[in-house]
Amino acid sequence: MMLNTCKKQIYLIFSIGILLTACSRNKKVDVSNIPIDVHIERFDHDFDLMRTKPMEPQADLLQKKYGIFYKDFIGLITGSSNTNDTNYFKLVKQVFNNDQNGRHPYLDLKHEVDSVYPGNMDKQAEEITDAFRRIKYYFPQAKLPSHVFAYFSGFQAQTSIGNDYFGIGLDLFLGANSKFYPSLTEVFPHYMSRRFTPDNITPRVAEGIIRENLFPEIDNDKSLLSRMIYNGKIMYVMDQVLPDVPDSTKIGYTDKQLKWCETFKADIWAYFLEENLLYNSDYEKIERYLTESPFTPGVGEKNESAPKLGIWTGWQIVRQYMDKNPKVTLMQLMADNDAQKILNQSKYRPK
Repeated sequence: MMLNTCKKQIYLIFSIGILLTACSRNKKVDVSNIPIDVHIERFDHDFDLMRTKPMEPQADLLQKKYGIFYKDFIGLITGSSNTNDTNYFKLVKQVFNNDQNGRHPYLDLKHEVDSVYPGNMDKQAEEITDAFRRIKYYFPQAKLPSHVFAYFSGFQAQTSIGNDYFGIGLDLFLGANSKFYPSLTEVFPHYMSRRFTPDNITPRVAEGIIRENLFPEIDNDKSLLSRMIYNGKIMYVMDQVLPDVPDSTKIGYTDKQLKWCETFKADIWAYFLEENLLYNSDYEKIERYLTESPFTPGVGEKNESAPKLGIWTGWQIVRQYMDKNPKVTLMQLMADNDAQKILNQSKYRPK
């Protein structure tokens, strides 16, 4: 009896230790002293002055103020990034003009953007500041953009990353019920546009920086397992950088889809194993588990499954790996490209 009691006590202490480790890993760190303060510059407001003021002097002011972003933006909306002469003014004027039916698409969009984002976007600037400070806390050598610009792109780009800037396309963050989105379903079906909301701005900015600037995907191993673990690591960094953002927002699920994953996590894992998918590198076969879609074809009943099951499962594997390896830092995790090792040491066996 004494031996059994001791075993129970040791197991209890061990269990408490694991819980404390998990709690400490998820504890919000104090980043208030990190000298980063993001200001979102309203390029859309300055660009609109080209409509109401003489175009050439206004264009000169924009080029001086916004640098390469101005050139990139002109290339986006006109198809030509040549701003060395004024020939592109004709194309810019077409953006401002009424259409052939006498409608005002530019002014209609401007009115909608200004109704959702009337001022200087202090709330989003504060959120992005906190995210950038956390990125800098965990990755001190990270080079973050010096400028964050807000613009609208004619529904062409939700976010953009350029030379020392990050751009936010406000016309693709107008809210799920925006009057513009039903006419864009061929490009942005509802399962995508339902996430075009203001509370998605900071997660998409953070994810863009993490994925594109800091940790772009390596092309060496295209197996599903490798891509699951890569995406799982990206999501785990987002856990640390966005501690107050719900999991559903980070991955882009509805609450119902997130609950479905949690309910059927053992079945999802069994499916990957039974179908021999982990080491499959066939793009057409494995892409359905990684890309945006309303559900995952062939999984679940009545199309109720969540999409991106490979990303969600990779996320859970990485979380469990980090819980079981408390000495591994975030920087060490991101430098480790051995997906098999991470899977093995996670001991991922959902029940």
